[in-house]
Amino acid sequence: MTAPALNRVVADFKCQATGGQAIQLKALRGSNVVLYFYPRDATPGCTTEGEEFRDLHSKFRRLNTQVFGVSKDSLASHEKFRDKHQFPFQLISDPDEALCRQFDVIQEKSLYGKKFMGIERSTFLIDASGKLRAEWRKVKVKGHAGEVLEAVKNC
Repeated sequence: MTAPALNRVVADFKCQATGGQAIQLKALRGSNVVLYFYPRDATPGCTTEGEEFRDLHSKFRRLNTQVFGVSKDSLASHEKFRDKHQFPFQLISDPDEALCRQFDVIQEKSLYGKKFMGIERSTFLIDASGKLRAEWRKVKVKGHAGEVLEAVKNC
């Protein structure tokens, strides 16, 4: 499967998320969707990123936009992470990397000289008709949620 292309309809997907929800992209038509992919629950950068989206959540909602965080962590881990930081949005669990591969966010990374495959911090904005309107790769956390919010305003 090829990664979604700008201004093209994103292929449908269905994933399990916190709150016992099954998230299906087609069912979200009529709303903008922000998918932010992050490496791991409860790490400093991922926590900061989630908190920034949390703090702007009401503004995203006023712009008819649903936000979802995505990582390979389990639903149990996501529930703890979400509860601890009071995220008002759902976190999608992608343990088999199907959604990560659909959006081509599994990339070679390096930590302490060791190379491994992992999630490259990335965000995607899908408009109400299901088209990819913007993407951010190799995201720097600080201020990123605000940048995404500005893009939603122009969507």
